[in-house]
Amino acid sequence: MNKLTTLAAALAVSATISSPTAFAEQKFVTIGTGGVTGVYYAAGGAICRLMNKEKKTHGIRCSVESTGGSVYNVNTIKAGELDFGVAQSDVAYNALKGENQFKGAAFGDLRSVFSIHPEPLVVLAREDAKVTSLLDFKGKRFNIGNPGSGQRATMDILLPALGMKTSDFSLVSEMKADEHGAALCDNKIDGFAYVVGNPSANIQDPTTTCHAQLVNILGPAVDKLVKTYPYYAAVTIPGGMYAHNPNPTNTFGVVAAFVSSSKVSNDVVYAMVKAVFDNLDDFKKLHPAFAHLDPKEMIKNGLSAPLHDGAVKYYKEKGWM
Repeated sequence: MNKLTTLAAALAVSATISSPTAFAEQKFVTIGTGGVTGVYYAAGGAICRLMNKEKKTHGIRCSVESTGGSVYNVNTIKAGELDFGVAQSDVAYNALKGENQFKGAAFGDLRSVFSIHPEPLVVLAREDAKVTSLLDFKGKRFNIGNPGSGQRATMDILLPALGMKTSDFSLVSEMKADEHGAALCDNKIDGFAYVVGNPSANIQDPTTTCHAQLVNILGPAVDKLVKTYPYYAAVTIPGGMYAHNPNPTNTFGVVAAFVSSSKVSNDVVYAMVKAVFDNLDDFKKLHPAFAHLDPKEMIKNGLSAPLHDGAVKYYKEKGWM
């Protein structure tokens, strides 16, 4: 057994010596995403697919890891166990500043690469509710979302900004996202809020089944929120994306951002960015949520952390900065 072990070790050393660049030439990067059925996982897969197509040029092999989502990705990038990850813009902001779930543990090396898709606040109303703004829900039944959800966190900020409080509603419910569509169509509530990337089946179902209407969320109070909180961005949901909603809907929300660390080399980040933006038309076809991406918005919209130097190099070459 000792002779076999010695022989195996000798062969391994011999192979390394005979091919000294075998490992040096090949770099590996991993993207942290989310659940395998979500948009984050699809985004990571799309990015890796484009990057791996150019592997012979830059020598980098990209792989995707299904994770617990934004907070996990940021923490694991900080630990040096992931190179890139997808994170909501508000989570990235809190990590950079050491606030909320990152209190006392600021991640100053966090860097933005580009934003992917917006995750706006979508407010849906019953067709017979005759609602055109959130203020019209006063005296009506409204689902503000379950505690801990993105929609609940956003509503907790939006309502005071509009001079509203939960007692303004005749009924306040805290249903989860998989419950509110059916409740709306069953006339148990008049409206609900949902933070989600679009198009979403959770919005498609009630708009198709009971002609639910998207509600514009805009005005001076919303403009101030977007200006005050760097992780918020104005968003327009295109008309016709959902059945019985032919007109564009204006709202705001967070953005799903592609992030990394300043400790990841500029060359690696540059190669990643180049692979995506040189093939942006192909990228946009890989998921419906990517269809309306605009590169000049992707390099600034909802980015909470400073841009990585490797990304900046590419954007300047393109004349976007």
